[in-house]
Amino acid sequence: MRSVSIIGAGCTRFGERWDDSLRDLVVETGIMALEDTSVSGEEIDGLYVGNMSGGRFVEQEHIGALISDCAGLSRLHVPSTRVEAACASGGLALRQAVLAVASGYSDVVIAAGVEKMTDVTGGVAADALAAAADREWECFFGATFPALYAMIARLHMHRFGTTREELAAVAVKNHHNGCMNPISQYQMEISVDKVMRSPLVADPLRVLDCSPITDGAAAVVLAPTEVASKYSDAPIKILAAAQASDTLALHDRRDITTLDASVYAARKAFDQAGLEPKDIDLAEVHDAFTIGEIVAIEDLGFVEKGEGGRAAEEGLTAIGGKIPINTSGGLKACGHPVGATGIKQAYELVLQLRGEAGKRQVEGAEVGLTHNVGGCGGTALVHIMSR
Repeated sequence: MRSVSIIGAGCTRFGERWDDSLRDLVVETGIMALEDTSVSGEEIDGLYVGNMSGGRFVEQEHIGALISDCAGLSRLHVPSTRVEAACASGGLALRQAVLAVASGYSDVVIAAGVEKMTDVTGGVAADALAAAADREWECFFGATFPALYAMIARLHMHRFGTTREELAAVAVKNHHNGCMNPISQYQMEISVDKVMRSPLVADPLRVLDCSPITDGAAAVVLAPTEVASKYSDAPIKILAAAQASDTLALHDRRDITTLDASVYAARKAFDQAGLEPKDIDLAEVHDAFTIGEIVAIEDLGFVEKGEGGRAAEEGLTAIGGKIPINTSGGLKACGHPVGATGIKQAYELVLQLRGEAGKRQVEGAEVGLTHNVGGCGGTALVHIMSR
């Protein structure tokens, strides 16, 4: 298997992009990614596009062909494949692109993700997102997506003593980071008190514990490491690309305070990279809800089980802390256009490992990790990268 590197990256501004279509977002991020490298259209061998629910959000299926067309690659007949794994669609698109290049089957491949979520009402968007869980055995009985994560949070609080203030500390940190990120949906600081006084969604989760409905797109360009310097002055090497699955329904899990798919994907990734959690300088993890970040840093091995909440409250996961988490603002503050999130995470690592992250730069960052989850842990992707 060949070593693979990222030679170009781009990401749109995340938010409520009322005046832009899905096509517009794709074109915007595609131009940015290609301008970040010296690759020409004729050199591109394939595209993998993460998109969860184009059929529900914009009534458009056959997304792969649409993306190729919008990117101006249809005239070259470049194969384009839509990839779907709920909220982990972007991370899976990245892994598929890595495998295509690593295998030698392709040389230059684009991994992208896009979602246009604001063209439907909030109720329709919530129903589409609920499809990431088990529709027949969970959603049919009234278990919304926030409710499922609320069950995780409530048991974590009962078993490990995690507090409401610790959940809020995750949101406060990520909003602070988001204020330093020009593409972030939320450019505002919040306080623990503000989080705890925000409207209740599903006890104990409140509005400011939850990621927003977001429009956005992101893309990265991959090539074999041996030729990466031909296309980029600062290629980022992908050391690992791992995936794992678990039961779709939360009630079938071994333990709902641990996402076993995250644990197994992380083990595979660390084995591939020949590294341990202590070797990671920063990580972008899947914080669709504040409890998600707490569980993620435990499952990835950055802290012991039950210590995730205290890590956030004590500043261990802040920029300048022991292990900076979600320097981009995470899903919580940067936004969560579900199909694009896994690629945005990679984009943030590219900036950090190049030393181009501005005010949120992690000093001396050399190795980073991304963690992207589909549903409540039915799918998990972990990528490790280095400069």
